[in-house]
Amino acid sequence: MESIKIHDKEFVPFIDRERIKKYVEFMAQQIAQDLDPEEVPVFVGILNGSFIFAADFIRCYPKDCHITFVKMASYTGVNSTGKIKHLVGINEDLTGKTVIILEDIIDTGNTLAEIYEIFRDKQIKDLRIATLFFKPDVFRKELPIDYIGKSIDDKFIVGYGLDYDGLGRNLPDIYQLKI
Repeated sequence: MESIKIHDKEFVPFIDRERIKKYVEFMAQQIAQDLDPEEVPVFVGILNGSFIFAADFIRCYPKDCHITFVKMASYTGVNSTGKIKHLVGINEDLTGKTVIILEDIIDTGNTLAEIYEIFRDKQIKDLRIATLFFKPDVFRKELPIDYIGKSIDDKFIVGYGLDYDGLGRNLPDIYQLKI
């Protein structure tokens, strides 16, 4: 892996695709073990960032499951706006089901708070949160996160679905903003 340039920023190699694969596989196995053997969970990917993670995750998940997506946005460039935009919501009936959110990254927790709000009135059996990356240093909410692939420092990353102004999502590895 070599440094890359996206728009006006330089990014350095951070986490290679083999390490990412191990995080995803571990999370899928852990969730499968935690759920009742007969339970068919509904995984909800948060678009746009989680689409690659969600696809890889459900291919690793060893049991029956459903998948759907919600689209939310909170970033402009390399900064969180602090405001969450709902762009596409849930249309499925989730009554009595276990819902597991698949997030690419949780930093401040603003999107997570909005997710909890969205599912508050859905009459689901259980809501769990699984995030591939977590930035504990900037997390500001008192909300549970059930599964974490890897905790990282508060540095901007791209690749594996994560972008910088729309570019970099297609990179198979994770790159970190060079400071």
